[in-house]
Amino acid sequence: MTMPHFDAILIDFYGTIAAGDRQAVEDTCVSIVRECGLAMSAPEFAIRWGEQFFRVVAKSNHETFRALLECETISLRETLGGLGIRRDVSPFIDQLEFYWRNPPLHDDAIEFLAQTKKPICCVSNADTEALTLAIARHGLQFDAVVSSEDVRAYKPDGAIFMRALELLGVTADRAMHIGDSLHSDIAGAAKAGLTATWIRRDDRIHDIGNHPPHHTVSDLRHVMDLL
Repeated sequence: MTMPHFDAILIDFYGTIAAGDRQAVEDTCVSIVRECGLAMSAPEFAIRWGEQFFRVVAKSNHETFRALLECETISLRETLGGLGIRRDVSPFIDQLEFYWRNPPLHDDAIEFLAQTKKPICCVSNADTEALTLAIARHGLQFDAVVSSEDVRAYKPDGAIFMRALELLGVTADRAMHIGDSLHSDIAGAAKAGLTATWIRRDDRIHDIGNHPPHHTVSDLRHVMDLL
């Protein structure tokens, strides 16, 4: 199928191509709630931790950049600290790191990548090593890959989108970005001038965003219909 309005596609990885980390986070939170004796459910703690994580990430761009693993560690330590808990959080972070390196893929993503003929850049708020290992583990091929660590900034900051466009040699008005986060993917892509398509996954983890997408799909196969 031809894509007459776009010369290239940018696409998120975790949650869009790979299964979202909601289950991994909630499994980790089950361990945290149990081992720390917290008076709340694992999903409740996941939301509290997630909102603190977004606050840490928002302060970790460019000159103040911190890798994702460090942001997760700091935000978890601060979330527990707010509940009066002081302890080593590295065993819990190790559970998440295993997921980042070994995420399962969505079936529709495999089909979409196989059928799409336009250049594709994978853009991810991820540490480079974990992202590279996950892509290689599944034998995926992209024309370019940009991680937040590469540009020292996280979506929705525009740096990661600008680097992807530069690598593909296209302008923002001739590219579409596809992602599962209204906060990181849709708001960031729209601000950068790209057409922003939201993949509304059922297993999407708590999202603080509310930016309206240009298009909404429930399956990546439907993106082919849009184009």
